Amino acid sequence: MPHRTVHQLHPFGWENDPEEERFKVTTLDYLTACTYNNYALFFRLDDVDKEKAAATLKTGLERTLSQARHYVGTIEKDPEGGHSFVKRKGSTVRFVVQWLDAPEESTKYPSIDDVETANYSAVVLGNLETWSVPPMTYGEKPEAHPDSHPVVSAFQANFVRGGLVLNMHHHHYANDVMGWSGFTHQLAENCRAALNNTPFPTWDPICLDLSRLIKKEVADEVKVDGPPQAERHPDHKVAQLLLFHLPKSKAAELKTLAAPTDGSWISTYDAFSAFLWRTLTRLRAPVFKPEPSSHIFWAEAIDMRRRMHSPKVHPRIQHNVMFAALSTTAPIQQLTADEILHAPLSTLASYVRRMTNSVTQESLDKTLDMVAMVRDKTSLNIRIDSHPPMSILMTDHRDANIVSADFGFATPLTYRHLLDRVTEGVIIIYPTRNNDPESDEGPEFSIAYEKHLAHDLINDAEFKKYFEYRGVDAEDAGSIGANGSS
Repeated sequence: MPHRTVHQLHPFGWENDPEEERFKVTTLDYLTACTYNNYALFFRLDDVDKEKAAATLKTGLERTLSQARHYVGTIEKDPEGGHSFVKRKGSTVRFVVQWLDAPEESTKYPSIDDVETANYSAVVLGNLETWSVPPMTYGEKPEAHPDSHPVVSAFQANFVRGGLVLNMHHHHYANDVMGWSGFTHQLAENCRAALNNTPFPTWDPICLDLSRLIKKEVADEVKVDGPPQAERHPDHKVAQLLLFHLPKSKAAELKTLAAPTDGSWISTYDAFSAFLWRTLTRLRAPVFKPEPSSHIFWAEAIDMRRRMHSPKVHPRIQHNVMFAALSTTAPIQQLTADEILHAPLSTLASYVRRMTNSVTQESLDKTLDMVAMVRDKTSLNIRIDSHPPMSILMTDHRDANIVSADFGFATPLTYRHLLDRVTEGVIIIYPTRNNDPESDEGPEFSIAYEKHLAHDLINDAEFKKYFEYRGVDAEDAGSIGANGSS
């Protein structure tokens, strides 16, 4: 059995903290997925530096937890309605340090070289429970429901031969990916200060002020019932996550290919999104046979930090400061399956650009006013797999830029959202592993795709002109070996 130590971390200065602090779950938090996120950072480390790294992480976490204070404690119901992150004076956060690098364990656990060779796939790690703090692995599970008093966060440092896999768990209500990025960069700076014996970085308390995203509870008699809890669509087939790389030079080619002829502007994101949408629809259409005049659901998560203007928000603000553009609710005419397949690629790219631009601070505010009227807001969470096969949800992580977070003892090689539950329809866009301007290394794409159709996508000649296949990123633990409907 691997050696492990469990620390119950108090935030720095906890002795002087109030007996209880409550941080309101925002009206917007309810719209995100009701899951745990677990983002794993991969580091290369010499054996002589591992103990120092463990001690540095412990000190850095204590500091960061005293700053991002909603990470400490549990989510609980409020007497007046809604929920709060509740931190009590004695609340602690689990920090597990586990050693998987003993020579006698070399056949059981991969080295950092093995992980890098496999492009940081969850598959190479094996059973993710070994690398994680239960029950905080990803998935729609009862333990994550806010009425179940879920613990907000936990951390596990797994030392392997040649390196470290730091698994950072948090309830999705606590943070979207950019909120987690802000937390992680703060943690890196705290670790570097602890290691170098330099002043710790400041933390602006405004990062915990989400009042603009909290709508006042309305009287029970005027509340309305929301829709029933969304469930997985029965027509889905077993999926796996396939990892692809888009070199910067190929992304530039796609942007030229998808450029509108009327001179209107599109981004690189619009171009590769349009190409992905067309390719995946083209390859899936013969199997799922959509009507040419039907609409295929398209959605994208949009970071609102850059879109808030009255006033602007701190770049490290916590919680979910993101919204989603949905083809079914956006004020834009949906594209038909026939248009997705046959219209100029610029038509798709321009559609994606209009979808993105349709999400504003004002449109978000109107949505939150409607959400405030719903009696049980926990039923409103986004669940992409409740939509039919061929639906797509894009979630763009490129701005997380974790490879620039210097922890003092090392800088991450990259990170992954470790998954052993594959949610159909999701496409995660990871940032580049290499920030060197001279490098052609671009973003990576983890695409949830039907397992029995994977060969068609991997070997599609047009797709291969731009996207390089890097292996299976994750398998669904409940469907290993299955190849049909689940």
